[in-house]
Amino acid sequence: MTVAEGTPLVEMRNISVAFGGVHAVREVTIDLHEGEVIGLVGGNGAGKSTLMRALSGARPADSGEILIDGEPRTIRNPRDAKAHNIETIYQTLALADNIDAPANVFLGRELSTPVGTLDDSAMEDATRKVMRRLNPNFKNFVSPVRSLSGGQRQSVAIARAVQFNARILIMDEPTAALGPAETAQVRDLVRQLKAEGIGIFLISHDIHDVFDLSDRISVMYHGRLVDTVKKDDVTTDQILGMIILGLKPGEASEKELAQLELST
Repeated sequence: MTVAEGTPLVEMRNISVAFGGVHAVREVTIDLHEGEVIGLVGGNGAGKSTLMRALSGARPADSGEILIDGEPRTIRNPRDAKAHNIETIYQTLALADNIDAPANVFLGRELSTPVGTLDDSAMEDATRKVMRRLNPNFKNFVSPVRSLSGGQRQSVAIARAVQFNARILIMDEPTAALGPAETAQVRDLVRQLKAEGIGIFLISHDIHDVFDLSDRISVMYHGRLVDTVKKDDVTTDQILGMIILGLKPGEASEKELAQLELST
C-alpha cells in the first residue's frame, strides 16, 4: 500500500473552533494516512495550532467530526486522544529537566515493582529498547535531561510518544532553535517514524523542513484551509503564495510570486 491509499488513520471533517467572536478555524477538512507526513503550514494566527489542539484534545472543536480508522470518535481532552494513540510533541517538549531520560519517557505512566516501588530498571530497559529503534547514537540514560542537546531532547520526547504506541503524532516546530547537525538528527527521527507506519502532522515555519519531510502540504490562511497539495506537485514559491496570499497554486500571478520571492 502506498501513501494516501486505503482508509486514513485520521480524518478531521469540517472542523471549526471559535474563541468568543473570533473564528480561529473555519470548516477545515484534512486527513492523514499511515506512514505519511502532512506538513501543516501558515502564517502566525492562521489556525494550524488550534486545529491540532482539537485533535490532541487540548481545545475540542466547536463543530465538525473526527474519524479514526474510518470510525467517528469523540475527543474531549488529551486522555481521549491518547486512548486513540494520538500523541503530541510540543515545541517546548514538556520535559522535566531535573530527571533522566527513562523517567521522562514514563513521566505520569511510571512502572512499579510488585511491592509498589518505582521499577527504575524496567523503565531504563524499555527506554534503551525504544532508543535503539529511534536513535542508536543516544547513550545518556542517567543524567538529567537538562544536560542533553536539543536534538537529544527531541529524541526523548519522541521516545515517550512511541513507547506508548502512538499511531498519530503531532509535532509542533520540531527543529525550532536547533543547529544544522541537530536539525538533521530530528529529520532522521521523523523519517524513522514514518518508516514504522506512524502518521505525522508536522507544524512548521521552516519551508525546508516541510519540503524535506512531507508527502503532502496543507496550508491554512486566516482560519481556513487554502488547499492540500502533494509536495512533488508544487514549488516553494507556490507554497509561499498560499501562505502569504491565501491563493491556490495557479491562482497567483507570476508577478505576485516574483514579488514574494524578492520579499523573502
